[in-house]
Amino acid sequence: MEQKKKQFLNYINIFRGLAILLIIMGHTMQFGAEGTILHITNTEIVCGGTALFIFISGFLFQHLSYKFEYKNYMKKKWTNVIMPYLITSIPGLILCFTMPVAYKNTFYDIPLLLQIPMHLTVGRVHNIPAWFIPMIIIFFICSWILLKLEKKGILYKTLPLLFLITIFMPRISPEYSDLINLSYTDRYFAYVNYILMGFIHFLSLYIFGMFCSANKNIIDKFYDKRFLLWSGMLVTSGLNIYLTYKFNWCNYTISKTFLTMLLLGYLKHYDGFILSHNKTNKTLDFIAKYSFGLFFIHWYWFFIYDQIFNIPGVIISGSIPYIISCVIIRFVIVTTLSALTLFAIKHILLKFNKDINTRIFIGV
Repeated sequence: MEQKKKQFLNYINIFRGLAILLIIMGHTMQFGAEGTILHITNTEIVCGGTALFIFISGFLFQHLSYKFEYKNYMKKKWTNVIMPYLITSIPGLILCFTMPVAYKNTFYDIPLLLQIPMHLTVGRVHNIPAWFIPMIIIFFICSWILLKLEKKGILYKTLPLLFLITIFMPRISPEYSDLINLSYTDRYFAYVNYILMGFIHFLSLYIFGMFCSANKNIIDKFYDKRFLLWSGMLVTSGLNIYLTYKFNWCNYTISKTFLTMLLLGYLKHYDGFILSHNKTNKTLDFIAKYSFGLFFIHWYWFFIYDQIFNIPGVIISGSIPYIISCVIIRFVIVTTLSALTLFAIKHILLKFNKDINTRIFIGV
């Protein structure tokens, strides 16, 4: 008989918090002139955090699948994912309408009432990281198929093929300068294509997350084989830097898959040590609990920070120590302001109604 309640996994909870920090780092800690070896090396280190977020989504989906019922599952996703996405999209829509040039609103010349559904269904314009939401909705829709294939023993046999697709089909982000001269229909479908390609590209990571959840003992092997995984990450990172510099062919997901396995291995191995240090564990738990909210709103603080301090003009010149200091400060301030904003909104909502589900509004 299936167990009634799955065990809380502290190391997975902490992994979720570290994943969102890497995503924020990828947005706030890029520096150097685009195309230079400095910029390419920097982005290889800090970018690609989406792979970790996709993995953890698949892991948690399988971990909680013992109570899966499609209708209830979709209702919960509407409440806990889609509703906070729609509500936290409001600042982005306002910025698109009031600062279309500075905010790079690709749909600026389209009637406002038509812009709103276009923004919300692709995510990429009004809140750049939020393209993730339309993509993850595809995973939600396909959830029953994935579980049926898992039960039939087929799903995990597809992983070698899916990882080959991930390796040889890197994502290509639609750029503002390339899209602006297209018709609004072509612009819209360029973003739709980006979401669909993201789904195909990351399908391996989602199913790999499910596999690791179904076979949790394999995580111990990640720690045992950590030196091989370190080697794999460093080799694939170096190869990606070379291919990006020489051929403009970039794929962060491969090295971040190795990073995923390394982080899981270390976190599970040292789980008892982390739990024994109460302050450290509470801090990491706070970040984990606020991770989805941080994902939704950090881009707004990132944009505001750059507007005030003109950071884009700073990080392409100057001494390396100075530039690194600038992006570290930006990362810390954007993350802190985002967390404080969520904390304040959550407690204001609870003051009005202590029984309110604040996740509906801000994802926390």
